[in-house]
Amino acid sequence: MDLQGIWFFLWGLLWAIFFMTDGFDFGIGILYPFLGKNDSEKRIMINSVGPIWNGNEVWLITAGGVTFAAFPIAYSVMFSSLYSALMLILFALIIRGVAFEFRGKVDKKSWRDIWDIVIFVGSLLPALLFGIVFANIFKGLPLDKAGIFQGSFFDLLNFYGILGGLLFLLLFLFHGPIWLSIKTEGELHERSKSTALLIWPFLLITAVLFLGASRYFTKLYNNYLANPILFSDILLTVAALFASRFFIKRKEFFKAWFSSSIVIVGSVFFGIIGLYPNMLPSSISTDFSVTAFNASSSPLTLKIMLVVVIIFIPAVIAYQAWAYYLFRGKVTKEDLAYEESY
Repeated sequence: MDLQGIWFFLWGLLWAIFFMTDGFDFGIGILYPFLGKNDSEKRIMINSVGPIWNGNEVWLITAGGVTFAAFPIAYSVMFSSLYSALMLILFALIIRGVAFEFRGKVDKKSWRDIWDIVIFVGSLLPALLFGIVFANIFKGLPLDKAGIFQGSFFDLLNFYGILGGLLFLLLFLFHGPIWLSIKTEGELHERSKSTALLIWPFLLITAVLFLGASRYFTKLYNNYLANPILFSDILLTVAALFASRFFIKRKEFFKAWFSSSIVIVGSVFFGIIGLYPNMLPSSISTDFSVTAFNASSSPLTLKIMLVVVIIFIPAVIAYQAWAYYLFRGKVTKEDLAYEESY
């Protein structure tokens, strides 16, 4: 495979890792007002992701950085065309991080209630908007010959885009309570388990609808039909979805979370595989599409970046794995007494 192809799939992999890691943060934040029945339970929910949520978002920076460095034209077209949606995501992520830190600074219910709402909104908006944005990329954006977006933010709110947003939302809503089932105990643990099982059939139905809609609204299946072995991605994703429910029933929550992670990665790669070599397909004309070949940096730049990635990405993964291992225990009420807790 040529350098552009390698970097295209690395680009997709980094986005998939971001959704896999930060996805359960989003799910917990969205469920936060509903699963947490009192202040202690809400604090336990925050502290279940407290040591790792900001590390998870490093993958977003990495994915954006790779887009800028490896595919500068795609970066410029993407961030100018999807400016409103991406800025909403950015602001939501910023206020969510602020809310985590500020919520416990004043011992007043009204103060905490405000930041509770911010955590909910700051988690809901990115979950929905990332799905809407990627679904519209899969569908094709109205890009002209100059790469200028011929539309507005509201054009993204089409049937397929909203279906993609709903799929991402349900993926994260399923992923989050599984993590809580690993990290909590007692009534909160039981509610988390029940919530994951409740969301599962809705996720299955939405995933089936999205696969079917992709046949009519996109050209993603062209690559699959040309190379039937690629359907293994869909089969693996579906198998992982059923496995996640099986493991929840058996109370093997880490295996369920790992299966859910495979579902998220497989769902992202369903689109990445179908897009190749397009990065931003044009719905106006295929001649106007931004591809891995017409948007990439020079071969020398891609070679240097590949060496950097081979050296540093394993180090980042090792560090993050260590952090997950270090904070692997359950979060209890006793942990809330520590000064470092949220």
